[in-house]
Amino acid sequence: MNKQVEPKIGRISCSGCPLRSNSHFREFDDKELEFVSNFKTGEFTVNPGATLMMEGARSAHLYTVLSGWAFRSKVLEDGRRQILNYVLPGDLIGLQGSLLGEMQHTVEALTPLTVCVFERSRLADVWERFGSLAYDVTWIAAREERILDEHLLSVGRRTALERAAYLLAYLHQRVENLQELAPEHRLLPVTQTHVADTLGLSLVHTNKTLRKLVQSNLIRWMDSRCEVLDIEGLQRISGWKSSPPECRPFL
Repeated sequence: MNKQVEPKIGRISCSGCPLRSNSHFREFDDKELEFVSNFKTGEFTVNPGATLMMEGARSAHLYTVLSGWAFRSKVLEDGRRQILNYVLPGDLIGLQGSLLGEMQHTVEALTPLTVCVFERSRLADVWERFGSLAYDVTWIAAREERILDEHLLSVGRRTALERAAYLLAYLHQRVENLQELAPEHRLLPVTQTHVADTLGLSLVHTNKTLRKLVQSNLIRWMDSRCEVLDIEGLQRISGWKSSPPECRPFL
């Protein structure tokens, strides 16, 4: 069962946001920064395993990840879980609930997770007052759709080995884009259970598949972390090429 914890509340100014120092994210102009500063109500930190949003629930808030990892998932009635995607710094959480009324998936913290909090009821102000930020929100939603397209292709058509190679290459690329924020965080904080639930494989099959990648010196596997040793080798196996670095928006 997911742990429910009391969040630690804090306040970091948007002008001092650590994401703004990363060249991976686009700059705000002064008016945009002022609006986002007023839109934001604070930030809080939760522990690994905490549920940030629950499938079927309604939330009054949106979140931007400031630091840490989380994942989106759906669960069948018998408890089988499918991890849909992973959430890293700069990602927006809860937009789906803003448009559909309730969340269609659960969001759980994978590591200590700090998020900026925004009032969902004020989201319409973005479209009414700031066309550039409205475009950014649309871009974020379109990017998530593009990622899910690739994940669905992987689960539906790639072999088990190709799926594992793709997932680890994809996560490695995402970490590489954030190295300016946390250059020491080069390890992927995933367990074999997370990998199995992402790939749609049994834990036994996942273990055998990851062992092949370890034996080929493509990755180094620890209890709950993975280090990518040969990104080109993973891309070659999966048939997937990482996208060129891009300057992306965030709220």
